[in-house]
Amino acid sequence: MTEFHYNLDADGVAIITWDVPGKSMNVMSMEGFRELDAHIDTALADEAVKGIIVTSGKKDFAGGMDLNVLAGMRQGENPAQGIFDGIMQIHRILRKIERAGMDPKTLKGGKPIAAALPGTAAGIGLEIPLACHRIFAADNPKARIGLPEIMVGIFPGAGGTTRLVRKLGAMGAASFLLEGKMQEPKKMRAAGVIDEVVPPSELLQRARDWVLGAKDADIVKPWDQKGFKLPGGAPYHPAGFMTFVGASAMVNGKTMGVYPAAKALLSAVYEGAMVPFDTALKIEARWFTNVLMNPSSSAMIRSLFLNKEALEKGAVRPDQPDQSVRKVGILGAGMMGAGIAYVSANAGIEVVLIDAAQEAADKGKAHSAALLDKGISRKKVTPEKKDEVLARITATTDYAALAGCDLIVEAVFEDPKVKAEVTARAEAAAGEDCIFATNTSTLPISDLAKASQRPAQFIGIHFFSPVDKMMLVEIIRGRETGDRAVAKALDFVRQIRKTPIVVNDARFFYANRCIIPYINEGVRMVKEGVSPVLVENAAKLVGMPLGPLQLVDETSIDLGVKIAKATRAAMGDAYPDGAVDEVLFWMADQGRLGRKAKAGFYAYDADGKREGLWPGLAEKYPAADQPELTEVQHRLLFAQVLEAVRALEDGVLMDIREGDVGAILGWGFAPWSGGPFSWLDMIGAARAVDICETLEARYGSRFSAPALLRDMAGKGESFYARFGQPAKAA
Repeated sequence: MTEFHYNLDADGVAIITWDVPGKSMNVMSMEGFRELDAHIDTALADEAVKGIIVTSGKKDFAGGMDLNVLAGMRQGENPAQGIFDGIMQIHRILRKIERAGMDPKTLKGGKPIAAALPGTAAGIGLEIPLACHRIFAADNPKARIGLPEIMVGIFPGAGGTTRLVRKLGAMGAASFLLEGKMQEPKKMRAAGVIDEVVPPSELLQRARDWVLGAKDADIVKPWDQKGFKLPGGAPYHPAGFMTFVGASAMVNGKTMGVYPAAKALLSAVYEGAMVPFDTALKIEARWFTNVLMNPSSSAMIRSLFLNKEALEKGAVRPDQPDQSVRKVGILGAGMMGAGIAYVSANAGIEVVLIDAAQEAADKGKAHSAALLDKGISRKKVTPEKKDEVLARITATTDYAALAGCDLIVEAVFEDPKVKAEVTARAEAAAGEDCIFATNTSTLPISDLAKASQRPAQFIGIHFFSPVDKMMLVEIIRGRETGDRAVAKALDFVRQIRKTPIVVNDARFFYANRCIIPYINEGVRMVKEGVSPVLVENAAKLVGMPLGPLQLVDETSIDLGVKIAKATRAAMGDAYPDGAVDEVLFWMADQGRLGRKAKAGFYAYDADGKREGLWPGLAEKYPAADQPELTEVQHRLLFAQVLEAVRALEDGVLMDIREGDVGAILGWGFAPWSGGPFSWLDMIGAARAVDICETLEARYGSRFSAPALLRDMAGKGESFYARFGQPAKAA
C-alpha cells in the first residue's frame, strides 16, 4: 500500500504527495514514515532536484498519527527502549528534512523543502511541516491547524514540542502545546506557527515559486545558527525565569498534578531549552517515552481516542439500513428542547419545534438565534449560515406540522402524565414509521412506553445540558424497543456530531446512576463534619472537574430534592440516603437552591459569581476530626465506580467502552484515568476489593464490593482483558 507518491516536475521540483488509500484523512504509520524517508533520500540524491514540496492528495493534510503505531512500539521485552528507539527514528527522518543535505559546518548546499497544506493539519500533520523550511497553507476557514495531543493524554513527541518552543518561545507556544489549540490558517499565521496563507488555487504554485527562489540562508533554521537564543529567554534568563515559573504554576493549577503528559511536556521544554537542539530532541523523546509508559496515557488514548471514535462510527449499532433523520419533531421548547432544535438544525435537519403556547415556541427558536449570533460575534458563523439554520426551524403549537417527521424527540416536563399526553398526540399526527424518543434523565423508558401505540419504536434519548456543548448522548433501550429505533437514535446522534452510548432501561440509566452517589457522598461527608473545603479539593485533586457540592449547586438543589423524593417513593424502606436528604432538604428550606438562586453550598455575588463556600454550612454542621485526604478521595471515587460495575453486572451497561467514554464525557469522571473501568484496571481488582472492604467496614454496605469485582480479583483478571472489544484504528 503506497502512502506517499513521488513526482519530479519539469522545473526540477520534487512533489511528495501524502495520500493514504482508503481513508478520508491521512494518518501516519511507520510504513508511511519509511516511504517519506525514502522519497526524501531520492530527492536529496538527485542532482536534477532543485527543491521539494510535501503536500496532500486529499482536501486536508493530515489528522495525526495512527495511535496503534505507538502501541506497536511497546511490543517486546523492553517496551520503553522500543518506544524511545521508535521516536528517535522519527526524529532522524524529520531532522533529515530540516537539514536537507546542507553541509553541517557551512550550512550551505541544502535543498529547499516547503510544506503545502490544503486543509487541516493536526499532530504529526503539523510536526512534519515544522521540520520543513517554509509552511504554506490554503486560505481555508474550515481548516484547523495545531497540536492536540495533550487532549488524549500525550504531548507532541515528534519534535513538535522542541521546534515550536524554539520558534515562538515558551510563552508563545504554551497555548498550542498545553491546551491543544487548533486554529484556522490565518490565526496560525498571525501567531507565527505557519509562514504563508494563500488562495487554495495558488497553493502549489506559491510553494513551487518559493522553492525555486530560495537561497541557502532561507533554509537554515534559527536554532541551527550560531548564537541562537530562545525567544522570550531561556529558563535562567531574567525574562525566561518568570515565564517558566508561571508556566509551572499554570500547569499545576489546571491539572492538579494528575495529568502526567502536561508535567512531562513542561519538563521537556524546560530541560530542552538549556541544551543544543539535537540534545533537546533526545530529551523530548525520553519524556515522551515516560508518558507512554504511564498507564494514564494508555487509558486516555484508549477511551478518548480509540473507543470514542469506535462508538461514533457505530461500534454498537444494530445491523439495520441507514436511518439518517430528515425531519425531526421536538416537543417542548424549553431549555432542553430548544438546545436539541439548535443542534439538529445546525446539522442540516429540518426541525418542527412545538410548545403549548406560540410565545414559548418562538422563545425556543430564539435560543438558536442567540447561539448563532454569538458565533457571528466570534467570526465562527456567517449571517448567511444563521439564516440558513433558522430557516430549518418551524416554531408552532400545531401537532399537524409533525407530518413527515421520521423522528420525534419529546422534551417536556419530567411528569409521566404530561409525557403520556404529548406522546399520544404526536403519534396520532406523525406517520406510522416514525420513531418516538423521550428525553428524560430519570424516568424508566419502559414505563413511559406504555403510552405509545408502537412500543417497538419508542426509545429514550438522554441529552446533557447545555445541549450545544455537552458531547455525550445516552440512548436508552426499553424492554420492547426494537433495533430500528436504536439504529435511528444512533444515526441521529452521529448527524448532530455527538458521542452516543447505548444502555438498557433502569432507574437513572447509567450516567445519573453513577453521578448521584458522587454528589450524595460529598453531602453525606458534610453532615458527618468533614470540612466542605476538604471534600471539594479532594475531588479536584483526584481529577474531578467539579467537587460534589459545586456540582449540586450547578444542577440545582431543588432538583436534588425532587429526585430524592421520587427515589424514596419508589424504593420505600430500602432507600439508603436519608442522611443526604436531611442536608438537601434543610438547604432547600433555607431558600438556598444553588447557583440559579445565587445561594447554595457556595455563596455568590449579585452577578452569580462564586465567592467561596457558604459559612452557614460549617455553622450547621461543625467540623469533626478530619479524615485523610486519600480516604475522602476513595469515598468519592468508589461511590461512582462501584455503581458502574453494578450497572455492568445488571446488564444496564453492555459495553465497558461505553462505560468509560460515557463517564468522561457525561460527568467528567477523572479523564486522566480513562474512565471507571480503566481506573479499576489501573489499580487492580484485588486492590479495589481491599479498599471496598475498608470503606464498607467504616461507612456501610454502599461500599460493598460487587460479586463481579470479587470474582475478577480472585482470578487476577482486568475489565479490558475480560470484556474489552478491539477498537478500530484511527
